[in-house]
Amino acid sequence: MKYTFLPSTDIKVSKICLGTMTFGNQNSEQEGFEQMDYAIDRGVNFFDTAELYPVPATAKLYADTEKIIGKWMSQKNNRDQIVLATKIAGPGDYTKHIRTTGFSKSALNSAVDGSLRRLKTDYIDLYQLHWPERITNTFGKRDFDSSINDNWEENFESVLFNLKELISSGKIRQIGISNENPWAFMKYLELSKKKLPKTITIQNPYSLLNRLFEIGNSEICIRENVGLLAYSPLGFGVLSGKYLKGNMPADSRLKLFPNLSRFSGANSIKATEMYHDISQKHGLSLTQMALSFVNSRSFVTSNIIGATKLNQLKENIESIQIDLSKKVLEDIDHVHKIIPNPAP
Repeated sequence: MKYTFLPSTDIKVSKICLGTMTFGNQNSEQEGFEQMDYAIDRGVNFFDTAELYPVPATAKLYADTEKIIGKWMSQKNNRDQIVLATKIAGPGDYTKHIRTTGFSKSALNSAVDGSLRRLKTDYIDLYQLHWPERITNTFGKRDFDSSINDNWEENFESVLFNLKELISSGKIRQIGISNENPWAFMKYLELSKKKLPKTITIQNPYSLLNRLFEIGNSEICIRENVGLLAYSPLGFGVLSGKYLKGNMPADSRLKLFPNLSRFSGANSIKATEMYHDISQKHGLSLTQMALSFVNSRSFVTSNIIGATKLNQLKENIESIQIDLSKKVLEDIDHVHKIIPNPAP
């Protein structure tokens, strides 16, 4: 395994981060335990979760993923070996069963206390805002709708102040944002100069099918020393190649949850076919080529992988050992120029 540090900290994390959003739905508790056992055995020390998980979000399964992780850490007595990241859910119709108070002081306090209780720990290493309170272009929306009126009032400073209090209490160590755009990203960073906590990570989608992060956000990461935690590096499994030639495995995510179609449009499939040809040309699996590309980006702190089967997890983790040649990267960029960002 390769390691780095969360930016501006002494918190050492693996370049591969274990994503856990399937624990409690697609994966049973026992399967989640097996994945965490395997990951830590292979040197992965960074786990990412959220109070929202598992997905799709439902009131019945609310926060079951955190409970599974907490039970595992308690049984293993290994909390000190894990760098743990979790998130407060943003507002929306699909989170009304959690709360409707956004990132207010009471919401943050309640969310943190709930995560601590479920995770059976007294501190969270990295606490993230899962998505913005305001309406903006996230989760597959390519463009910003300038005509919207969401009645949102800018509150970044008060959110950071409340997070500062949680840091001072010892309940959380560092903070990050997620599913954010350059405007808010810089707002948070500028406000940190007022003796407020710095956003040290941003968790956004990034893959061969979605490189929109490179437009604005990646430069901010480099110049402001913030790290991308890249999620959906395989585009919900599309970049594994398992959906090529019209295949739809019975236990696959797109079969089980057809509404999660963000990464499976016609252009995404066409681009995936072209990336598959490149991987075959260079003697690589498509999965490992796609993950290795993400691993190689200088603005990426850690690559959040997710799997439902141990053989998938093994292949995902082993991607850290692969260095893509200049020729592979040139071939990848050629496809990117023809079909740029088909899955925003």
